[in-house]
Amino acid sequence: MEESRQQSEKRNAPIGVFDSGVGGLTVVREIMRQIPEEPIVYFGDTARVPYGSKSRATIIRYSEQIIRFLKTQQVKAIVIACNTASAYALDEVRRQLDIPIIGVVRPGAKVAAQVTKNGRIGVIGTEGTIHSQLYTKVIREEKPEYQVIGKACPLFVPLVEEQWLKDQVTEEVARRYLKELQDSGIDTLILGCTHYPLLRSTVGKVMGENVTLVNPAYETALELKALLKKENLSFAGEEPEEKYRFFVSDDPTKFQEFADRILPCQVRQTKQIRIDEY
Repeated sequence: MEESRQQSEKRNAPIGVFDSGVGGLTVVREIMRQIPEEPIVYFGDTARVPYGSKSRATIIRYSEQIIRFLKTQQVKAIVIACNTASAYALDEVRRQLDIPIIGVVRPGAKVAAQVTKNGRIGVIGTEGTIHSQLYTKVIREEKPEYQVIGKACPLFVPLVEEQWLKDQVTEEVARRYLKELQDSGIDTLILGCTHYPLLRSTVGKVMGENVTLVNPAYETALELKALLKKENLSFAGEEPEEKYRFFVSDDPTKFQEFADRILPCQVRQTKQIRIDEY
């Protein structure tokens, strides 16, 4: 009886999701669409964004702090909704955890390897993600003969944070970044940063209709759904009063405005916490 009650509590606990800022909300949006019954606790490290130019040791330290915070929220599983943290910290923190944890790199890489027709795949991301070459490693595990061309696009993150999603400046920046990939003959392009799906229309316009765009946020939500089912952790209770909780490490005003623009539900409240205390 007691074991049954504990399992029920575990199944009805929230999913923890974290990112360096607002980009991970694209993953949250896909989780809300694919598994709408699941409660979510989200943390955006808005005081320390961006992660893309920081060292591996720093990213691991930040990730460990955030995971300690999420554990205080009794989460049943964690999604690292940040490509840089997935690339640098996932393997390290997985060894420390007693609950399932997934990142956004592997789901996107696997799908890209499946959909490409000519075996030439592009990846755009932060400097950290591209430098790690994790997408290349995962794709080559599936298809050793495939060619992967990476391109860091560091200005995309601040442009998204400023909400210049369809601005002429953003399109010009995209054309300059993506010229090299256009010339390389890729037929598939991974949007390898959680901010980038918000620039999907601009990137698609620049790359043209013959290049398939892969959104790891969508693929991660599907992988999470399968993982919860496999681990018998799928939500099975009544909808909680506070289904979605949002936390940030800096002033929440801009975050809340951004979240209300892209999520399918209104964010009631975003709380600021002192992440350095964890």
